[in-house]
Amino acid sequence: MVSAKRNNVKLLVAVIGGGVIAMGALSAAIGQEQAGRQSVAKSSNMNVGSTTTVTTPPLVEATTMAAPAMKGPAPLPIEEQSPAAP
Repeated sequence: MVSAKRNNVKLLVAVIGGGVIAMGALSAAIGQEQAGRQSVAKSSNMNVGSTTTVTTPPLVEATTMAAPAMKGPAPLPIEEQSPAAP
C-alpha cells in the first residue's frame, strides 16, 4: 500500500514539473515574439517610388566573342586511359 502511494506521488510530482517546464518555455517564446515586434521601424511618412542604384561603367571593354584556351580534345586522365596495345 505504501509503494502504491509513493508511485502516485512520484507521478503527480512529474506531471507538475512537466507543466512548470512547459509554461516556462511558452512564456519565453511569447517574450521573444513581443521583443521582435518592438524592433520594427515605425515612420509617420510613406515613400513611394522605385529603387535606384548607382553603377560604374566597366573599365575593360566587354569581350564580343569567347575563344577557347585549348583547341582540340583534352587528354583523358590517367585512370580513364585504356591500357597500351601490345
